Amino acid sequence: MWIETLKSVLDPAIFGLLGCMSLLWLWAVIERLWFYRGLKGSLMQFATPESLQIALTENLTLVATVASNAPYVGLLGTVLGVLVAFFDLAQGGKFDTAAVMLGLAFALKATAAGISLAILGMFSYNALNRKVEVLTLRWQEVRRLQQ
Repeated sequence: MWIETLKSVLDPAIFGLLGCMSLLWLWAVIERLWFYRGLKGSLMQFATPESLQIALTENLTLVATVASNAPYVGLLGTVLGVLVAFFDLAQGGKFDTAAVMLGLAFALKATAAGISLAILGMFSYNALNRKVEVLTLRWQEVRRLQQ
């Protein structure tokens, strides 16, 4: 039956997707930090503010996308988990409060994981955006002093 298939693949699918999103997020954050660290003495290689912005903001969209979509993936897992819990409850024939609460508790773990990734993603996105602002201002200051 389709519900048995859903039951068996739900957690691996949702947590696998969140895991992949986490790896992409982590890669993008590390790549950006490494790139910014390498720019310390070579900001003036960029001739225009546009070329500087393009270089500084590369991969930030990936960080923002993971941060903004992780809660939705978690919520999808929770909704499907609640669906499975209610289906199991309906199949049992009698109402057992403990079984309902256990099913809902297990279903909510996906939302918790998605929100956790989103919080980390937003912190890192905001920190990286601040670094972009600081580097842009330093570039402008050096340009102004050269003129």
